[in-house]
Amino acid sequence: MSLRPTWVAFAALCSALGCGASPVAEPGPAPSPAAPAPPPPVAAPVQTNPAPATPIPEPPTQKGPFNVLLILVDSMRADMPWAGYPRDIAPNLTALEKESVSYTRAYSTSSYTAKSVAALLSGQYPSSLKRSGFFFTKYPESNLFIAELMQKAGIYTASAHGHMYMKRGNGMDQGFDQWHVVDGISFDNTTDKHVTSDKITPLAIDLLKKKPNDKRFFMYLHYMDPHDQYVTHAESPNFGKTARDRYDSEMFYTDLWIGKLLAWCKEQPWWNDTVVMVSADHGEAFGEHKMYRHAFELWNVLTHVPMMIKVPGVAPRRIETPRGNIDLAKTSLELAGVAPEGPLVSESLVAEIRGAEAKPRPVLLDLPADSNNPERRALISGDHKLLVYGNDWKFSLYDLKNDPGELKDLAKSEPDKLAEMKQRYQEVWGSVVKVKPYGGNKLMGGGVANGPAQ
Repeated sequence: MSLRPTWVAFAALCSALGCGASPVAEPGPAPSPAAPAPPPPVAAPVQTNPAPATPIPEPPTQKGPFNVLLILVDSMRADMPWAGYPRDIAPNLTALEKESVSYTRAYSTSSYTAKSVAALLSGQYPSSLKRSGFFFTKYPESNLFIAELMQKAGIYTASAHGHMYMKRGNGMDQGFDQWHVVDGISFDNTTDKHVTSDKITPLAIDLLKKKPNDKRFFMYLHYMDPHDQYVTHAESPNFGKTARDRYDSEMFYTDLWIGKLLAWCKEQPWWNDTVVMVSADHGEAFGEHKMYRHAFELWNVLTHVPMMIKVPGVAPRRIETPRGNIDLAKTSLELAGVAPEGPLVSESLVAEIRGAEAKPRPVLLDLPADSNNPERRALISGDHKLLVYGNDWKFSLYDLKNDPGELKDLAKSEPDKLAEMKQRYQEVWGSVVKVKPYGGNKLMGGGVANGPAQ
């Protein structure tokens, strides 16, 4: 019998976890305004001794080390305005993207917070980390996170959050001098019912004011508002009442407060020595593959996310080579001038950010089984994606270039490409050190969390 859970079971699970929503229609593209008539030609004035043109100076090359400001926006989809989405739901991030090295095909390591953030902060796949077997995963101190290396190097480390899961004690706070959840919120294991962007920005500013003058900083901020529940905001344009409309309002509101943070940062003496990174812990579904919200699967809509990196003195450009945002771990260390240690699989992006060729390499997605999630993995190589179910019992193949919605499984029609992708997957996944979760609970799809606790 197939081990894959049925969608009936998932529907019940989603109901329990608050991951259901009403189908919504995607907004159509905005109409293009008529082009204005060109002005009549004007004769250039005659100069007998024209002055030489003043060259525009290139931005100075700065090698660091830098401060690193890492901003994650929970549930931020890849279809943002700078990627062609017709609504102006993130004007501040759109402006930042124009100044950044932006990755058009970036991926979160997993499809929900507890696994993807741990990967990003450790530079390791979730399956390689010692962890509990529950949906709201805990990580013991025996794991190594990059903030510990930053802290050991004398860098001030600080973090601010808008969900109670991220309070001290989940294990991802290792190495942070300051780690705070905003005041006035409660824990709800089914949803996020609080508005917190207006609290995270002031908290972040306060934490940065506490930085010792002689220290650089590494700050990780996690803005939560685009996560369900979706609410409308008076500060936002009236996009409508559907789930996607309200999500767009949440994005606009979050972007507003990120803009306020960046405006304050630009006034500080350390701004020109600061790298800004923006990405997401996962995307968000609005009916694609009959899914809503996130977790449970590794579809493109759940894992394709924005990723932009603004480095002082580096010219902006877009990179189309697939990359995982797990690479922000080692990239942060290099930009901060900290030597990597331990079992990082993360690769530094610094060379290609500075202009080197972004050479193709596989991107591995990892959703290990826990109390609620079935085991899923995926490998992205070039334009193709191999989706792997459970303990390699089923494989699906998709052409992301021609079928970004992953609607046509090519596993049967393209056996040669399937065999090629399976070989690549086995090479990449075979080199990953895998650790069983602990806690004694049953795992979705079978098995028990009986791995090491330390």
